Amino acid sequence: MLGIARDADEKAIKDAFRTLALKYHPDRSKEPGAEERFKEIAEAYAVLSDPKKRADYDSGGFASVAGVSAEDLFGGIDFDSIFGGMGLGFGGGLFDRFFRRAPAGPPRGEDIEVVAAVPLERIASGGQYPIRFHRTGPCRQCQGSGAKAGTHPRTCPTCHGSGQKVSSRREKGVLFRQSVTCPECRGLGTLIDSPCPACGGAGTVAIEESLSVTIPKGADEGLLLRIPGKGQASDQPGGIPGNLLVMVRSLPDARFERDGADLWHEEPLDIADAVLGSELSVPTLDGALTVKVPAGTQPDAQLRLRGKGLPRFGESGRGDLYVRLAIAVPQRLTADERKLWERLRTMRAKH
Repeated sequence: MLGIARDADEKAIKDAFRTLALKYHPDRSKEPGAEERFKEIAEAYAVLSDPKKRADYDSGGFASVAGVSAEDLFGGIDFDSIFGGMGLGFGGGLFDRFFRRAPAGPPRGEDIEVVAAVPLERIASGGQYPIRFHRTGPCRQCQGSGAKAGTHPRTCPTCHGSGQKVSSRREKGVLFRQSVTCPECRGLGTLIDSPCPACGGAGTVAIEESLSVTIPKGADEGLLLRIPGKGQASDQPGGIPGNLLVMVRSLPDARFERDGADLWHEEPLDIADAVLGSELSVPTLDGALTVKVPAGTQPDAQLRLRGKGLPRFGESGRGDLYVRLAIAVPQRLTADERKLWERLRTMRAKH
């Protein structure tokens, strides 16, 4: 699963997991089956990174670890540290989503996806960036209960507050018990006789919220950051909110075009400077920089400024800044300039 040799050491195992996890992380990858692939990779790492589980696996194969619980499998691993503060940690929400059964009771609220258009300077440095978004939150008038002020939800008589309806049957001396969500209260365990007029009994209302998100250095275009508990409120009282998914986009910049970690900049160049050579002051994310233009520079020539791009997301080093030279040919000439150009043409014709 990890693509490593059987005798791989701890570092090789960790490096292989990190590379594949970044590729298939469900907040980054759009490939079909990425979530299932990510789950397999995480489980493989959890087994091989633990000496005892690895020894059990080496001797007994998959069968030796098949019955291990998720809590025991992943309990001693700090996945967030493996991702190096890149905003792609395993996270409790992701862990629950893959490896724990959904808890009984009200369903979780829906996730919200918003776009954060971030300046290139903030992507280069990383750090906090403010966003504003709309979501549903608990109704203040009824404190999220859904019941009118002065009243309270009552216990459901069908399930007696458990939210589950249990039925039993016996076949050939064996007692079978089946538990399903209570149809009367929809799993809440309570009923509301007098709904709150502000929220209509839903327990939630539309709100506008502001918060700051942490942008990782060199964040990829389209990177999804998951903020647990900041999504839509559950449509049933007592349910937990969904997650906020923040998609990072580069704010358009008049100076640069982004290509991954590389940046492109177009700089006009007078034709005389292209012929004779010159020096230009070009913008970078770290301030203006003077560069030399060699004599005889051709149209659309490019200058490469190494390490003047964005940090490489999840890697060391920075991308490059490419300066595309747009040679400007004069469209209007004075009488003296025309004479000089004509003289120059005559001189070059002789060669």
